[in-house]
Amino acid sequence: MACILLFVTLTRYNLNTLGQQRAKAHLCRLYHSGRVPHALLFLGQTGWGTLALALGFAQWLQCETDAALKDADGPCGLCKACRKAAQWSHPDIHFSYPTVGANALSANFAKEWREALTGNPWLDANTWLQRLGAENKQGNITKEECNAIIRKLSLKIFEGRYKILLMWLPEYLGKEGNRLLKLIEEPPEQTIFLLVAENADLILPTILSRCQLVKTDPLSDEEITEALQRHRHLEAGRARQIAFLSAGDFNQALQLADNPENDDAALLLDWFRKCWRGNGVELVRWTEHFAKLGRENQKQFLHYGLHFLRELLALVVTKHAAPRLRPDELSTAQNMAGVLNFDKIARMAAMLNENVYFIERNANPKILFLDTSIQINRILKGGGPNP
Repeated sequence: MACILLFVTLTRYNLNTLGQQRAKAHLCRLYHSGRVPHALLFLGQTGWGTLALALGFAQWLQCETDAALKDADGPCGLCKACRKAAQWSHPDIHFSYPTVGANALSANFAKEWREALTGNPWLDANTWLQRLGAENKQGNITKEECNAIIRKLSLKIFEGRYKILLMWLPEYLGKEGNRLLKLIEEPPEQTIFLLVAENADLILPTILSRCQLVKTDPLSDEEITEALQRHRHLEAGRARQIAFLSAGDFNQALQLADNPENDDAALLLDWFRKCWRGNGVELVRWTEHFAKLGRENQKQFLHYGLHFLRELLALVVTKHAAPRLRPDELSTAQNMAGVLNFDKIARMAAMLNENVYFIERNANPKILFLDTSIQINRILKGGGPNP
């Protein structure tokens, strides 16, 4: 019979057991084999529960109960170590995550980190960085943070079974990740790295090669529906609708439940309508407004735009697809499907994807998005991009 982890936590939502049966069974086998790798890479969207899964596993590794060491399916949740881990205050579980500022350290934002996890352990990177006041700055894991990690892990264990470093979004390390290569390859005794990532392509290959992979999966509509009914007391039909729209992402489901109007969706549809009309004054005003949103919000908008175009592409290709879009978005998608083909949608998606790259490298957003608006107008009206 498959061994399933039952994580007991003290978070407000108490939902760290949501889904991920395959990944939990794999972690259970690793734990009871007595050969937990010194570096695990949890790979999947945070909204699928990837971060929550890693937090629960860190708690289990420190659990002091004999049953947890032998044949249990997860931490007891009652011992001193579990209580500290559930409140993200265990002295031998160290956290590292993107911050804002050239010399910023994760430890400087420990209070905000605990508050964010208490409110929503499925939060996305943009939500976290906006909590830190990112505005026009981009998140990063700095050189100083890497040096601090090396110092922390050189110390003796305080009271736990292991020294654990849980790093959320190592994609933000960039080239600074080279500073941690030797430490990850040859860690001090009883030291474990738990890296939680969403995009393996943005992580140094030399780091990836040193980690054992734990992949997570999108949550099922049924799992999200049941969780929303149980913890948000939503009517069954409304919970099913939100689950369908969230596409396996519980963070998105919570946002839809709490804030039915999605600013990114409204902004995208307004932009596409202005691109269709091609009025230069309107497009200039739109880009001036968009430039004020800050780079992290701009990237979030572009990622939402890519989601919309993927659903639109499915609608165009299959004709009878049921896109994961809300009524106003679906209406716009159906109208666009009448004038766009596979090639045009693919070209628009490629532009948005390139814009993520340019924004990350501090391109001027006014120039970038005015040019993109003109290009999209040409595509919508049947022409090609400018040579």
